[in-house]
Amino acid sequence: MESNLKLEKQLCFKIYSAERRITKLYRGLLDEIGVTYPQYLVLLVLWEKDSISVKELGEKLFLDSGTLTPMLKRMEANQLLTRSRSKEDERSVVIALTSRGKELYKKAECIPTRLLENISMDEEELMALNNLLTILMGKQK
Repeated sequence: MESNLKLEKQLCFKIYSAERRITKLYRGLLDEIGVTYPQYLVLLVLWEKDSISVKELGEKLFLDSGTLTPMLKRMEANQLLTRSRSKEDERSVVIALTSRGKELYKKAECIPTRLLENISMDEEELMALNNLLTILMGKQK
C-alpha cells in the first residue's frame, strides 16, 4: 500500500512552494516601486475601489485588523494612503489613496506582464490554474 504521507503527494506543499516562488518573483519587481508584497495587495484593492473600510479590506485580503493596522500605518507614513474615521460610523476606519498612492498605479501596470515572463506556463494554463485556485479558496468565479 502506497502511503499518502509522501511530500510529493501533499497539495499544501505544492501550493506553499509555488507561493514562495511567486512571492520571490514579485519581491524583485516590487522593490522597484518601494512596496512589499502585502502592501501591493492593499494597493491592488484600493486601485479598484478607493476609500474602503479596514474591515472590508480585511475581508478581501483574508487578513484581520491586527495584521492590517501596522501595515496601513507604515503605508500612511510613506504617504501612500490616509486613514480616517468614517463619517457614518466613527468605529470604522476608512482608508483612501493619496496622490502618491495613485501615481504608483502607472509604475505597477507592468508588474503582471513582467511576472508572467518568468513563469513557464501559457495563458490558457494560467487561466485554468487561476480558476482552480478560486474554487479551492471557496469563492465564486
